[in-house]
Amino acid sequence: MSYDYRQIAQQILDSIGGAENIEQAAHCITRLRIALKDEGKINHEALKAVELVKGQFSNGGVFQIVIGSGDVDRVYAQLIDLAGRSAATVADVKGSGDNKLNPLQRLVKIFSDVFMPILPAIIVAGLLMGINNLLGAKDMFIPGKSLLDAYPGLSGLWQLINMMANTSFVFLPALVGWSAAKRFGGSEVLGIVLGLLLVHPDLLNAWNYGKAAAGLDGQAIPYFDILGLFKVERVGYQGQILPILAATWVMSQVEIWLKARVPNAIQLLVVPITTIVISGVLALAIIGPVARGLGVLITQGLVQVFEVAPVLGAAIFGALYAPLVITGMHHMFIAVDLQLITSHGGTFIWPIIALSNIAQGSAALAMFCIAKSATEKSMASTSAISAFSGITEPAMFGVNLRFKYPFYAALIGSACASVLITLNHVLASAIGVGGLPAFISIVPVHIPVFLLGTLVAVIVPFTLTWLFAKRASWKGQAALAGQSV
Repeated sequence: MSYDYRQIAQQILDSIGGAENIEQAAHCITRLRIALKDEGKINHEALKAVELVKGQFSNGGVFQIVIGSGDVDRVYAQLIDLAGRSAATVADVKGSGDNKLNPLQRLVKIFSDVFMPILPAIIVAGLLMGINNLLGAKDMFIPGKSLLDAYPGLSGLWQLINMMANTSFVFLPALVGWSAAKRFGGSEVLGIVLGLLLVHPDLLNAWNYGKAAAGLDGQAIPYFDILGLFKVERVGYQGQILPILAATWVMSQVEIWLKARVPNAIQLLVVPITTIVISGVLALAIIGPVARGLGVLITQGLVQVFEVAPVLGAAIFGALYAPLVITGMHHMFIAVDLQLITSHGGTFIWPIIALSNIAQGSAALAMFCIAKSATEKSMASTSAISAFSGITEPAMFGVNLRFKYPFYAALIGSACASVLITLNHVLASAIGVGGLPAFISIVPVHIPVFLLGTLVAVIVPFTLTWLFAKRASWKGQAALAGQSV
């Protein structure tokens, strides 16, 4: 099907307040991202009626219009031409939107900006770890044995996959250091160095810290004795987020301060070494221990809530996760997941997130069966496939929120499935794809219950969406009958 992209762009431009209301505009794979001077000038109803527009929302001070891959770049090209604007990057538009955010929104955006670039590495590691768990799980395929027990020849493959899976988690501080330094305006290479410093082999491995602190197995916490004046723990921060995130912010501030004051002729000699020494000492002596303690408090608090009131906690989180995606606050849970994996051997948050995605896909699938027009069927089917693969934005913004009742049905289904798996203490050993393939990352002994939860997340939203649609149809028919009397 061919579209008049210039006409569509003009209609979008008219609906968002005209060219004079645009500060900057960019696009990603599926969405137009526009920093507007005044979002109050948007005509949402007119925008909703524009051909190709599948959804609209504001997040992080940036107004986003869901168009779809393949078409968005063509609409964008016409839009900036009509508006008389030069092409901008997504980062440029995000920067314009930052000025409109409150402190909490800025904090959430920091987490989003830091984790999005490294998310592929984390997901790949999670999937590989899931495959590894399946190979080593007893009773999963053979009663009383694992595949490794039955086929010893797989041990070499298991060790290789295990090394690949662990790499992203062992060196996670280096990945975060690179991404955070880029976000905070520091040197990305120095961010990597600082991250590697926190996982240096000479430091006590973070996973052995608990034993050393308790004096188990004859272990004790080693220290750096600094001139007899004070001691610094020789402890690493493998798999931890908050220490490197805070340390990289400090490092970036130190580097920026030095660059503004050190003459250009000696910057290369003075700035990097001074930055690393200052931020490295602060990271190991102060930032690391404080951030580790804060991370422990956050995870223990979350665990306590789910232990005291598992049904309430699971129902609330299962129902609210999708709305959090709309606000962008869901990115904060990546750090919580990783902290739980490090400190508790698994996360109960990520399985709930995966079921929430599946529930949104199921509601969109129901709309595919209900929809009458070919356009709506096409949108619903592709959105459902995307959600079942872990990407829910097309389903939420293009279908479920548009008709409202599928969105509510998905929230109810997600809450029901979340309660089921929480009562059965289902954990994920890693972060994987948050859709139907999610079971790969679940601790093997919990996979049967998780699959039952998946079934609930599929059946409940589909059924409720169907019933809500029938009820809406009956109401419409009754209204028409009343008017004809």
